[in-house]
Amino acid sequence: MRIDLLTLFPAMLEGPLSASIPGRIREQGIADIRVHDLRNWGLGRHRSVDDTPYGGGAGMVMRPEPVAAALDALRGPGSTAILLDPAGEVFRQARAAELARRDHLILVCPRYEGVDDRIRGLVDVELSIGDYVLTGGELPALVVVDAVIRLLPGAIDAASTAEESFADGLLEYPQYTRPAEFRGQGVPDVLVSGHHEAVRRWRLEASLRRTLERRPDLLDGRPAGLEERRILEAIQGEALEEPEA
Repeated sequence: MRIDLLTLFPAMLEGPLSASIPGRIREQGIADIRVHDLRNWGLGRHRSVDDTPYGGGAGMVMRPEPVAAALDALRGPGSTAILLDPAGEVFRQARAAELARRDHLILVCPRYEGVDDRIRGLVDVELSIGDYVLTGGELPALVVVDAVIRLLPGAIDAASTAEESFADGLLEYPQYTRPAEFRGQGVPDVLVSGHHEAVRRWRLEASLRRTLERRPDLLDGRPAGLEERRILEAIQGEALEEPEA
């Protein structure tokens, strides 16, 4: 996979993308990640990329010409151009998995008061990482890139992504390691029992319980097998049996 990032602040991206797992992914050639200064396509002697908004108002708006020129220079037949924007589709694990199957991603990182609306017609996807506003699109771009490249073949152990949160629409079950007891809290006996089927069922129940308690919205419309339905019914039955405080 190749990923190109368009930004006015390359230093905000290069550091995180050169460390830890992203850095190893780049070193091993699993993903070819390139950071570009959008001012390379800026206008005039000062490489201008923004201007005051029509109709008045505070701040500056990114002009369409530099973004269009950059996309024209980088885009190929299999490219997918992405704009990071608060008004975009909320980024979820399913979208990360879908993007991981693409050959080439181009991420546009807005700044200032946002982009000239005509830029939206130049991209294929608009993504938001949540209902809040940041100073620019660099941090959202890092979130998207990190979520995508860790799913590429050879990036990390495949087993690590198989049972994690959102992989099957649920939150991940609780994890434990040594010591067996910490400040009066132990580890569930089933996890040290050596009984693989009991561990599997405990993890499924714990995952369903955590999702029901913290993110019940994830269960809405999600298809569930017979075993999951029975576990959910038992959990919900426990709640009905609890006496009121």
